[in-house]
Amino acid sequence: MHAGDDVDSLDQATRDFLAARPQLFGIAYRILGSSVEAEDILQEAWLRWQNVDRTNILEPTAFLTTVTARLAINFAQSARVRRESYTGPWLPEPVDTSLDPQLGAERAEALELAVLLLLERLNPVERAAYVLREAFDYPYKQVADILDTSEANTRQLVSRARKHLAAERRERVSPADHRRLLEVFLTAAQTGNLTVLEDVLAADVVSYSDGGGAVRASKIPVIGRPHVSKYLVAFAPRFWSHSHIRWVEANGRLAVLVSHGGNAVALLSVDVSAEGIDRVMWVMNPAKLSPYVASLGG
Repeated sequence: MHAGDDVDSLDQATRDFLAARPQLFGIAYRILGSSVEAEDILQEAWLRWQNVDRTNILEPTAFLTTVTARLAINFAQSARVRRESYTGPWLPEPVDTSLDPQLGAERAEALELAVLLLLERLNPVERAAYVLREAFDYPYKQVADILDTSEANTRQLVSRARKHLAAERRERVSPADHRRLLEVFLTAAQTGNLTVLEDVLAADVVSYSDGGGAVRASKIPVIGRPHVSKYLVAFAPRFWSHSHIRWVEANGRLAVLVSHGGNAVALLSVDVSAEGIDRVMWVMNPAKLSPYVASLGG
């Protein structure tokens, strides 16, 4: 083989990788709930793709998908141990989906922050099976090959994940109703209007504040309408004073970016059912906010 052949081969490998990259990132991100960790996985997948004998690989995307999914599963298994010692509630790292609403997938499934939070409670293999099947529409046989298991077991993995989500999450409202309730909630939270807050919050609402130990934030979830509404009223004067609000999109949903003095301090996202707002999520950890803000531009 001549040197020119090596260059041509690497050029083709680069084109194949770049073509598959949106899908690979979408898979890794959904399994891990972190864009930073997903990028690390893609870097490792790229290194393996460069070094493997590609001569007999007929479907580069299929090969890269298998490598990426398996790397993400392995990483998620070790990440679970790290997250057990995480300071306060852990929330997924938000991503801007305004340019790619489905984040490289066939469907915008397993993408909302609330869904990623619930998927975190599954083991990594269950999570990967659900993501590959529900978001990327892979046939069960192909998912089984990627996970190195049987098709029957794959069906069970996906079924368990579906049942878990169905048990933990009510049916969602329309985007218009989601926006309306978020707008009402935001105004009530800013003004400390207890009555309105109690009106828009579901009875079993949970508020999660992810500061990661880097900033001041509640170290435990706040649970129940009375507690959440009073909690919001209590910190309203300090938190919202001189704040700047920017409406953004995060993980396929409308969200609110809160800044103080030109610096982003929180991304507010809510999960809404017919019962009202049942999850309030405050991403405040600078390590998670910074990549998201940088991706927004402007």
